[in-house]
Amino acid sequence: MTTVATPLSEQAEKVLNHRYFLKNTEGEVIEDGDAMFRRVAKAIAAVDETYVLLPVEAELAEKDFYDIMSKLEFVPNSPTLMNAGTEQGTLSACFVLPLEDSMEGIMKACHDSAMVQKFGGGTGFSLSKIRPKGSRIKTTHGIACGPIEVLKTLSRVSSMITQGGKRDGANMAVMSIYHPDIMDFISCKSVEGDIHNFNISVGVDSRWMEYVKSNVDYPLIDPSNGMVVKHLNAREVFDKIVEGAWKNGEPGMIFLDKVNTDNHVVEQYGEMIATNPCGEQPLLGNESCNLGSINLAKFFVDEWSGNWKSKIDWQRLERVTRLATRFLDNVIDANEYATPEIEEMTKATRKIGLGVMGFADLLIQLRIPYNTSLAREVGTEVMKSIKEWADSESLELAVQRGTFPAWEKSTFNKVTESYRNHCRLTVAPTGTISMIADCASGIEPTFALAWKKQNILEGKTLNYINKYFEEDAKEHGFYSEELMDYLAEGGSLQKADVPDWVKRLYTTAPEISPEDHVLMQAAFQKHVDSGISKTINFPNSATMRDVEDAYLLAWQTKCNCLLYTSDAADDMQ
Repeated sequence: MTTVATPLSEQAEKVLNHRYFLKNTEGEVIEDGDAMFRRVAKAIAAVDETYVLLPVEAELAEKDFYDIMSKLEFVPNSPTLMNAGTEQGTLSACFVLPLEDSMEGIMKACHDSAMVQKFGGGTGFSLSKIRPKGSRIKTTHGIACGPIEVLKTLSRVSSMITQGGKRDGANMAVMSIYHPDIMDFISCKSVEGDIHNFNISVGVDSRWMEYVKSNVDYPLIDPSNGMVVKHLNAREVFDKIVEGAWKNGEPGMIFLDKVNTDNHVVEQYGEMIATNPCGEQPLLGNESCNLGSINLAKFFVDEWSGNWKSKIDWQRLERVTRLATRFLDNVIDANEYATPEIEEMTKATRKIGLGVMGFADLLIQLRIPYNTSLAREVGTEVMKSIKEWADSESLELAVQRGTFPAWEKSTFNKVTESYRNHCRLTVAPTGTISMIADCASGIEPTFALAWKKQNILEGKTLNYINKYFEEDAKEHGFYSEELMDYLAEGGSLQKADVPDWVKRLYTTAPEISPEDHVLMQAAFQKHVDSGISKTINFPNSATMRDVEDAYLLAWQTKCNCLLYTSDAADDMQ
């Protein structure tokens, strides 16, 4: 197969030059996009030789990996692009670190998070085991500082680290709704500046959500001794969560019982109680997961006729899905790990996170508005197919290389589910790699049709325009500099003099209802065994009731979580 690399956009070139391309000791860039993809493909394909394959097979894998990356059909997460083939730094984006209720445990978490973030990883922590503030400490006869002070300490450690010298750290803190300090946790970020580089989410379950519906009291339990400390009204606590999210986007909510049902608990390790910074990857303590995303925009076939299904190249999408699954499994072995514990746990479960991006671009090409039931049908069918192919490839890898070591002690069906990888699918936010691929982020709708950007070299501000919108505007005769300036200044297309079909097709994220955002997340969640990063845009006029309805709908439609995604966390991809 002859590979024809896809030209990189101007924006992609700038991002890659700034942070991804290798540099010499003088700080000068010494590679381009083609060289970067070849470096990554070679490093990841070399793993094949360790599984007693002929050298020629590793060479073929290298060509295949280069092919799907250079065509921007698949792009791995940023740490892999930055570090593969350099013999330094991690290749994974997502980590959860254990946080035990002892001085040694807390300091160990601080140390390990620094080591992870030093080379580009984002970390998640559960505060649920930390004893409440004011508890007695038997060994020192002192008083416990409580989980919020521990969180502030972790935040200060993260603030010291610039990941791989290239970006700020990103973190997630989760606390069980049953923890005695839950009210302090819900409001811990209400004072600006106290906690940096952390998203926060409350871990809940369906039992508690039923308490909310019934407006009853529920117990708070001291994790250090299992004793009930006091009771709170579930509805009042839920209202505080909603109020915080309404004011500043936090805390989010993670439905931990749903997470653990989907993720087939491994008995010896227990349940998952935390996620990575964006919430889409639940992990056990010391687990890591490497991510990568398929660019769905690349699989539209313009010349085919018929319904929307006939306009997607399913055969090519299957090929890329299978290759990407194999690629991500190889990353586990090619990886450099920050600590021995992370390496041991990651190789025990071999989790990978294959996801998608460019979904909004695919819908535009299919002429299907994002906020419609048909768009959700497309999302469901596409993700269902990707799941089938990724699962099938993981089963095949298990035949060739063996199941993940912890498989025997998991809740998988031992007859039909002998997978190589404990989980296969994750939909990440893809903040930076979607810029590299020149496509929409994750499963998000188009955020803007035109925007202004300062060009420092030329000393002027330029308009940047969504490429599909610009093409349609010129082809259908409604393009004008005035329209583009109006949109770049924040004007709404819905009020512009353009055809109605254009207004429907190019509805942007802020104009889509929270309900439609959640329903799209739920459509994908049906066929994703981990989580989904999804931003819900509320207008300034949104009420707390609107936020409440979004949280309830996410639970009712069986999403794994609903949370705010920060810029720092977006950047992890």
